[in-house]
Amino acid sequence: MLELAWASLRSRALGAGLTMLVIALSVTLLLGVERVRTQAHEGFASTVSGTDLIVGARSGPVNLLLYSVFHMGDATNNVSWQSYQELAALPQVKWAVPLSLGDSWRGYRVIGTTAGYFDHYRYGAGHALQLADGRVFDDLYDAVLGADVARAQRVGVGDTLVVAHGTAAVTLTTHADKPFRVSGVLQRTGTPVDSSVLVSLPAIEAIHLDWRSGVPMRSQQISAEAARHSDLTPTSITAFMLGLHSRVATFAVQRRINEYPDEALMAILPGVTLQQLWQSLGGAEQALRLISAMVVLLGLVSLVAMLVSTLQERRREMAVLRACGARPVAVAGLLVLEAVASSTVAVVLALGVLAAVSLAGREWALAHYGLSITHVWPDLRELVWAAAVVALSAVAGLVPALLAYRRTLADGLAPAV
Repeated sequence: MLELAWASLRSRALGAGLTMLVIALSVTLLLGVERVRTQAHEGFASTVSGTDLIVGARSGPVNLLLYSVFHMGDATNNVSWQSYQELAALPQVKWAVPLSLGDSWRGYRVIGTTAGYFDHYRYGAGHALQLADGRVFDDLYDAVLGADVARAQRVGVGDTLVVAHGTAAVTLTTHADKPFRVSGVLQRTGTPVDSSVLVSLPAIEAIHLDWRSGVPMRSQQISAEAARHSDLTPTSITAFMLGLHSRVATFAVQRRINEYPDEALMAILPGVTLQQLWQSLGGAEQALRLISAMVVLLGLVSLVAMLVSTLQERRREMAVLRACGARPVAVAGLLVLEAVASSTVAVVLALGVLAAVSLAGREWALAHYGLSITHVWPDLRELVWAAAVVALSAVAGLVPALLAYRRTLADGLAPAV
């Protein structure tokens, strides 16, 4: 029966081939969207790992996560340096890394921090930041670039850059009197760090010594060299990350920070807030799935249309099969088998195309979108989706099979009117 079904499809090679192509493209789209969604979710969830709490001014948890980790938006308020020192000194705290935001370079966020950022920031499965070239800043005006910044702007170790005040892509207010020198370039991480410029916390204070309320004081201008000998202790920071000795103490420390009497602060658990943020994007995710499912449905409809349209041409063929002793169920099963064979070939083709595209485009996706494609070959989830398409094709094949079943031997042998 399988050989007969395959011979029947070969006799209508053009129509069957086009139908298989439509199904293959639709399945490729379905599995491609599912793979991108899964990889994006994994990359999203692994943006920051190993950090127990992120602390900032009291606002919304998602807002705090967005500006401190993803560098999107701005803080509603700053955190005083005194509060940071007191909370970093809690006995449960193992390490603390301050973050100072508010400046940019050619649209890329400038992050003021300490060397502890390179020691304690983790992403993915606990991966640490690694330098592709150069070294971490050890001079006041050193800067370390993320991989995307260095690639897009074609800058490297030894080049100079002038930081702009504010986070707008285009600004007229710059810290031109205190330029930075690139001391290092980080390896790609697939996280927002790739689009960041990292400088020391004292450097942020140095470039703002002669600024008041976001306005440069020309009459009190302090040179870059004079700033080196000034008190560069921060008065405030934007947020800070905490690592604890034991995760058992996480909720106790979080409650203590949220109830901190001297300042309105908020501590969030990065993993929990990441899930909240991802769930808020669930509508777009479901919309993509729905569109992909509709495309697959259209492919199956085209399969049914092909089989139904050929029934009239195959009336004599079916009559001969019946005359040779084939039961009506066998004739109907032949059409179902043709539908399953067509969809199986299409699904195999789709899996091959998906693997080839993933293999060829993984570097491009990482370079342009920060999307890390960790696997090329189909996983169990994708195989389940593929099997579901084949099963649906069998159901779709019941439509022409039922029509063929109702045909009688006499109808097949009767002359066409």
